[in-house]
Amino acid sequence: MNLGARAPGISSAVVIEPAGTGNAPGARDVFRTGPLWSAEASRESSEAMRVFVVGITGAVGGLLARKLAAHGDDVTGLVRRPEQQHPLQDLGIRTVIGDLATLTVDELAEAFTGQDVIVYSAGSNGGSRDVTAAVDGEGVERAAEAALLADVRRFVLVSVYPESWRERDLDDDVEYYFAVKKRADVSLTRTGLDWVILRPSLLTDEPGHGSVSMGPAELHDQISRDDVAATLTEIVHEPRIRRQILEINTGATAIPEAVLNNIRS
Repeated sequence: MNLGARAPGISSAVVIEPAGTGNAPGARDVFRTGPLWSAEASRESSEAMRVFVVGITGAVGGLLARKLAAHGDDVTGLVRRPEQQHPLQDLGIRTVIGDLATLTVDELAEAFTGQDVIVYSAGSNGGSRDVTAAVDGEGVERAAEAALLADVRRFVLVSVYPESWRERDLDDDVEYYFAVKKRADVSLTRTGLDWVILRPSLLTDEPGHGSVSMGPAELHDQISRDDVAATLTEIVHEPRIRRQILEINTGATAIPEAVLNNIRS
């Protein structure tokens, strides 16, 4: 596969625009607590990584890609149109043109080969049921299967709070969105991957604060996309965060410390 150009067998028709996850009406074991963050620990987890971002043209995925590239990581992302390549390539980010809704497991595995981590931040944001099923459900399942086929063990999924917007009278399509997201979460947890599911509260476009509240269960309020992307960057570089579901909200804990505090004892 030639990165930065259309790969054989990969369509350029329609990749659903990502990054709605968590903005929609978006547990376990013993966790370390206390002031675990230190400069030394942060440096230990700062090795350059090869990261494939599914959802790189969305808000969270785009912010994440830029943070990873600035860190010195080798970043690749899936885009649907050639004109989406250029702003990313200018930042040293590689691209593959493809249709997330129709790519086969083998085609995705070809794109994923050689990566250290897959980050899946694509989402329909509760649109039509066909799009929701293709991107939030089947897309996650195919990507996870492809990661296994490509021998990429780490898979980070951006999901939603199960109780998001429960106080509202939601229409059937949004309820369907939540059901599909839940099934995708369950499906991922039943794979042999070193998965992480990150569930942000209501996403905003405000500047990041550099601090969050994160754990197996958090109250649903709101959080900036920038802080979510910064947290994902830390998770990518912290392999001890694995096979965990983490919820994230605005808070007062520095992001590196919040990540380290969730390493299992």
